[in-house]
Amino acid sequence: MLARSFKQYLDSQHVPYDVISHKATYTAQEIAAAAHISGKNLAKTVIIKLDGKLAMAVLPAAYQINFRRLREALGADQIELAHEEEFKDLFPEYEVGAMPPFGNLYDLDVYIAESLTEDAEIAFNAGTHVDLVKMSYATFADLVQPQVLRFSTRH
Repeated sequence: MLARSFKQYLDSQHVPYDVISHKATYTAQEIAAAAHISGKNLAKTVIIKLDGKLAMAVLPAAYQINFRRLREALGADQIELAHEEEFKDLFPEYEVGAMPPFGNLYDLDVYIAESLTEDAEIAFNAGTHVDLVKMSYATFADLVQPQVLRFSTRH
């Protein structure tokens, strides 16, 4: 079951989306395998701090953030992973680590890896460790307005 507030938001936007349920998993690569989605096509949401401000980095499950590249692309002085205790209260309805890449709902900037824009569809956690949402990338981009950057590298 999708997180209630996230489902309400999607439904209020009248956008088409599919829900994919899978066994409980906790890493992006495990989720991709459980949902039978390529690790390149499943988006994972990583909470980062840019010069002390929280933001979302969204990249393929099979990739990792190249912090040097991201820092240079954004002109930031410092970029680091945020610690769970720094952001868990921002997403009270979501299971920790399962937040969807909709930073726009929480006044967070969203940076998406360019490689995720190459496919017609995007899939991502839907607030739980057992559900994904799949929608067209164009719909996602219209809703979230992410900044597209080259900042990820394959594991």
